[in-house]
Formats: sequence, structure tokens, C-alpha cells
Amino acid sequence: MIAAVGARPPAAVGQGGAGVVKRVALVHTVKSVLESFEPLLRAAVAGDLVVHNLLDEFLASDPAETGVFSEVNKLRLANDLRNAELTGADLVVVTCSTLSPHVDALRPAFRATLVAIDDAMCRRAAATGRRVAVLATARSTIEPTTARLRSEARAAGRDLELLTFVADEAYVAIKRGERARHDALVEEAARAIEGCDLVVLAQASMAHLEGPVSAICGCPALSSPGLCVAEIKERLGS
Repeated sequence: MIAAVGARPPAAVGQGGAGVVKRVALVHTVKSVLESFEPLLRAAVAGDLVVHNLLDEFLASDPAETGVFSEVNKLRLANDLRNAELTGADLVVVTCSTLSPHVDALRPAFRATLVAIDDAMCRRAAATGRRVAVLATARSTIEPTTARLRSEARAAGRDLELLTFVADEAYVAIKRGERARHDALVEEAARAIEGCDLVVLAQASMAHLEGPVSAICGCPALSSPGLCVAEIKERLGS
């Protein structure tokens, strides 16, 4: 018997409650995030958890090179999300900030709940900051991140002053697996940030630099993975 498209596999019986199998599909564009996000999630979510990972590096590397999230990329993303949903996932989580506005546009088309990596981070930043620096390694992330921050600020009835900083070579370094060089370049870029009351780290791959960036800039730094995991945990009813 062939299951209907989008139907949940028999092993997954729903969300919340003792003995229930929870299913999450993660869509990544950077290997280092693929390697780090699932352990972070498993440490936070109690009970049985089935996790499926999908890596599509092109979705980040192509817009980083061209400056455009093309119609081809929109189709690739939709296909990736559909494949992720076909695992029977309760939640499909996209761990790349470049994709966030396109995830928003696709939410109504999916049975599974779609979560973008920076949803929770942008809500927190808009609720707590006034003069906010956005520090990115992928230039393609700047526009969607600042747009999301402004949207969240409007929803909260607050005004934000946003400053943007990009460490382009750090993105190249992390793609090559050169983490130490990536970290040094991010910290160098952070030294240009002055007079802000919050720094938003636009890439999930910068999460481990929250402490160093905060110390350099003299204000709190927010990254997306920990806040996203907390949102996943809440949605799964852990």
C-alpha cells in the first residue's frame, strides 16, 4: 500500500506525551551547522526523537556569489522542504538565515510546521534592543535579517536603529573548514562595532562566538541556534 503524499509514517504517532516519537527534519546549507545542530537539539529535547538531516550547500553558496536568491533556488528550497516533510516530521527546521523570508512565503503550503533558524532570535532582538548591530559572514543574509528585525520591531511597537557589518572572508573560511581563521575574521569585524546595545550574529555558524563578540563589543550578542532549539522544544511539548 502506498501512503498518501505528506502522510506520517506509522512510527510517528504525534506530538507531546510520554512514549511518543517526535520527528524533526533539519534543512542545512553549511556543514558545520549540520554537525553541531542535532547534538544541541538532542541535549534539549527529552524523550524519543527522530532527526533527519538534509544538506543543500547550493542554496547558500549561489546567492552568496550572485547576490540573488533566484527562482531556481526558490524551487530547490520548496523541493527540499517537501522532501523533509515526507519524512513524517512534526517540525521542519531551516538552519540558514538566508532562506528565512522564503520559508515565510512557503509556510501555508505545508502540513508540517516550518521553523526558520532566526525566528526566535529576531523576536528576542527586536524586543530588547534599540541600536542593534547585525554581524554576518554571508552578505546574502543581511537583507532578510534586517527585514525580519524591522518586522518584529513593528509588531512589538518599537523602533530599531540597525547597523550592518559583513566579514565576507569568514564565510569563505568556514566553507573550507578553516574554523580558526573564520573565528579570527569574525572577531576582527566585531571590533568595528561601537555604541550598540545588542549584536545579532546572523549566521548560525557563529554561535560559538557569542561570548568573544560580546566581550569585544561591550554588549550582549545573540545567535540563533540556542534560541531556535528552545522554540523547537516548546513546539514539541517537551
